[in-house]
Amino acid sequence: MGDTLKIVVLVKHVPDAQFDRHIGAERTLDRSESILSELDEYPLEAALKLSEARGGEKAGNQVIALTMGGPDAANALKKALQIGASSGVHLSDEALAGSDAWATALALSAAIRHLGDVDLVLTGMASTDGETSLVPAQIAERLDLPQLTFASSLEVDGRTARIERDGEGFSETVEAPLPAVVSVTDQINEPRYPNFKGILAAKKKKIATLTLAEVGLDAGRVGSAGSLTAVESAEPRPARTAGTIITDEGDAGVKLVDFLAAQKLI
Repeated sequence: MGDTLKIVVLVKHVPDAQFDRHIGAERTLDRSESILSELDEYPLEAALKLSEARGGEKAGNQVIALTMGGPDAANALKKALQIGASSGVHLSDEALAGSDAWATALALSAAIRHLGDVDLVLTGMASTDGETSLVPAQIAERLDLPQLTFASSLEVDGRTARIERDGEGFSETVEAPLPAVVSVTDQINEPRYPNFKGILAAKKKKIATLTLAEVGLDAGRVGSAGSLTAVESAEPRPARTAGTIITDEGDAGVKLVDFLAAQKLI
């Protein structure tokens, strides 16, 4: 593997946070108005910086964007390619529908293993839909790789990955040998935007589509059938009430205190 890096960046097609979320068929999220997860732009930027520091794609470095989901999930890959990823891989199979974090990690691990020798697997700190932060650690365990999580900085020196992780009033440095799984926070960098050159270049880049059979997984181990958790019921968020309006007639302060006391807020 030498001085070049083969990096897999996990990206996800998630409902756009600008719109209300809706529950679709089989109590799963409606993803009709979805985009590349904002938190996945940070590991993608980190991967591109590592690649560019080693001469980029021309020198043999690879930044592979990997996603799983239905046909529309390919849009997340297209955005990643426009930003700068060298290629995309789409794990797509009807049996994947309804996968929880457990089944998702299993499927993505199989896809990563299918890609052969990988130096780094980079992920965001969480997905903006599920927000579990469970997948990176599960992937590391399934691939028997060291994990470095919630990185606010990332360096690769030879065959060693080194991160800084920020806590409440402290920062710690953690390192691990490559290959490794690293999740990064939104403090690690400032993601770049696709430019015109990148958008044109993305049209020539390849997206490979894989099925469960191709990565060696039985359909019964993913989706609703293979998940350890299930949504039993779901209902729309209740409409926001009009609230209480206090008109100031010289006693607004007293009315406000009375209101807060009634709500047991003071």
